[in-house]
Amino acid sequence: MEFNMQEGGFYTDLGFGKLEVSGNEEYGFRPFQLLVSSVAVCSGGVLRKVLEKMRIDFEDIHIKADVVRNEDEANRVEEISLHFMIKGENLDEKKIEKAMKLTRKNCSMVQSVQDSIKIEETFELVSK
Repeated sequence: MEFNMQEGGFYTDLGFGKLEVSGNEEYGFRPFQLLVSSVAVCSGGVLRKVLEKMRIDFEDIHIKADVVRNEDEANRVEEISLHFMIKGENLDEKKIEKAMKLTRKNCSMVQSVQDSIKIEETFELVSK
C-alpha cells in the first residue's frame, strides 16, 4: 500500500476505490475508526463463515462496536467491545458460543491487537 498526502490527510488507491484517511472527519475516515472497523468486520466475516460451516441457519448479523480511548495516552484505543446480534429462528445458544470462540481464534485483526487492546465480544439471538 502507498499513501499520498493531500489537504487534511492522506489517501491510497485500492482495488475497491480511493480511501481517504485523516485525523479530521471533514477530510476522511479517522484512523481509530478504521482500526475499530477492521476488528469488527473481520470478526463478523469470520463469524459468518463459521456459522455457515457449522450449518447454522441464520438470516443476519448486526455488529455494534464501542471503543474506549485514553486521552492521557495519545488518545490510544484501549478497549473495543463488539456486540453481535444474530438473527434467525431456533438458534442454539451453545452452538453460537462455540462459534464465537472459533471466531475470536480465527480473526486475524483480533489476534493482531489482542495483546495491546482489550477485545470483548458478546452476542444476542434475535428472532425473525
